[in-house]
Amino acid sequence: MSGPSGRRTAADEVFTQLRERIVTGELVPGARQSIYRLSDELGVSRTPVREAVVRLADLGLVSVERNRGIVVQGVRAEDVRDVFELRLLLEVPAAAGAAERADADLVRRLREALAAMRAAAEAADDAAFTRHDRELHAALGAALGNARLSGVVDRLRDSIQAHGVSTIDRTRSMTMIAEEHAPIVEAVAARDPVAAAGAMREHLERTAALLLEQLGHGAVPLRDLGAVGEASCSRDPSDSVLGRQGE
Repeated sequence: MSGPSGRRTAADEVFTQLRERIVTGELVPGARQSIYRLSDELGVSRTPVREAVVRLADLGLVSVERNRGIVVQGVRAEDVRDVFELRLLLEVPAAAGAAERADADLVRRLREALAAMRAAAEAADDAAFTRHDRELHAALGAALGNARLSGVVDRLRDSIQAHGVSTIDRTRSMTMIAEEHAPIVEAVAARDPVAAAGAMREHLERTAALLLEQLGHGAVPLRDLGAVGEASCSRDPSDSVLGRQGE
């Protein structure tokens, strides 16, 4: 978010710095801070710090206690786990269904999105990379004729990325992420629903594991909810709920 002119404000900079310090664990959950102390540390006036703290509180990264200051809440491992369990439930059978219905137009869109991800990685353009990543996932959902699926997945992704939690250039490069998508694209192109589901599952589980490790919770496992998606892809995808969309 930036100011009305489109330029980043002092509050934007403070928000970005504090969010990064919370996400990386530099500001540990439970730690108490004050507007005055943060203002001194960052070398800015108290006004942009207050504005940034309000935004952080809206995201649940801090809480503000009257007369007691700011308490760092951090990003909960449970939130990351919950989001990825839901994504597994949705996107694994969606990948299988897309492979079942793959036509030349879908394959072209997927390969164009993957090529754009690779180009953005080469250019170190993380905003463009994320946009094309989402386009690839959205194309899989659109192949099922389910207009709500991509929106639900986008909101799940937003709920994590709004907190500044990302593996990009922290635990893996954009190029590595792009190449994780290649087996998904090729499985869909080959009209192989089992391979498409497996590749999507591997990509999502790896992302979740890296995020949890990044947050210092590498031992927190994903629960077995995702097995529902796996089971639905071990049979004819047309038998699943997502597989029947658009028929």
